[in-house]
Amino acid sequence: MIDFSPLYQQLQGTALEPLAIALPGLLEQNFSPARHGDLPRWFAALEALPVIEPVKVDLNANAITVGDENSCSAEMRETIEAALRQLMPWRKGPFSIHGVEVDTEWRSDMKWDRLKDHIQPLNGRTVLDVGCGSGYHCWRMAGAGAELVIGIDPSPLFVVQHQTIKHFIGDFNTYVLPLGIQDMPARLHGFDTVFSMGVLYHRRSPLDHLIELRDNLRHGGELVLETLIIEGQQGECLMPEQRYAKMRNTWFIPSCATLELWLRRCGFRDIKLVDASTTSTAEQRSTSWMTYESLIDYLDPDDHSKTAEGYPAPMRAIITATRP
Repeated sequence: MIDFSPLYQQLQGTALEPLAIALPGLLEQNFSPARHGDLPRWFAALEALPVIEPVKVDLNANAITVGDENSCSAEMRETIEAALRQLMPWRKGPFSIHGVEVDTEWRSDMKWDRLKDHIQPLNGRTVLDVGCGSGYHCWRMAGAGAELVIGIDPSPLFVVQHQTIKHFIGDFNTYVLPLGIQDMPARLHGFDTVFSMGVLYHRRSPLDHLIELRDNLRHGGELVLETLIIEGQQGECLMPEQRYAKMRNTWFIPSCATLELWLRRCGFRDIKLVDASTTSTAEQRSTSWMTYESLIDYLDPDDHSKTAEGYPAPMRAIITATRP
């Protein structure tokens, strides 16, 4: 198992102490080999990693980087790559670990570049990243000066992936927990910044999700929201008949104006549209580290402006807002 006791100790006596109290039970519920049959194999990959003193760590490069091709032996590099490949698919990244280039499905650095200059400075802030995947953006937040970054994602594979990167990089006060937003203590009001990127359209009740995000923020804290959108006026929203871009669990895709209305109705202020752009096959694609279908397979082969089902192709918006 992964040792989260340093996080428990850090949260004691803070606004986030209710999370520390709830976490042991949540870990037992959400992160047990009895529930997830692949966990023993993933933990074995984690235990197989060699111990190498980090000689260079860069959390601000496009690829989260530790060491290079000269910082360990060729045999060690082969061991590292074999262990990391046991944890495929790698979806969010990229990473460069002692010369092993983990070319993930998403070029998550491109999303970070679109938002980093438009958010409140993260220096000294306590940050929650909802639906964080392998924790790539958590490392970027730490690189931007965040004091504590907690990522949550219900997939145990992503938690183990983050721990493998942490094994080489070191602590930097970042954690990824096997939780969904619904597992967080109610009305925590403890984070300076909350990120929710690529989550809203998976929620059956998007307004409830926005309220959950709001209730994790302190007064004056900032929400950074990234989600699928459609072109349209206020009040317009796409609810797919069944699948959208081959995804089964896509519920509501609003226009930007509708999304801003939802945020206002949920009590947010200072709402700003940072970016709206079509997702490209340079940003999301299959690689040797994620060999399943990706964006190109989700689109109409004869018209890439449409999904395979005939809906508008994926567009994504980034919006910032403040909890009063």
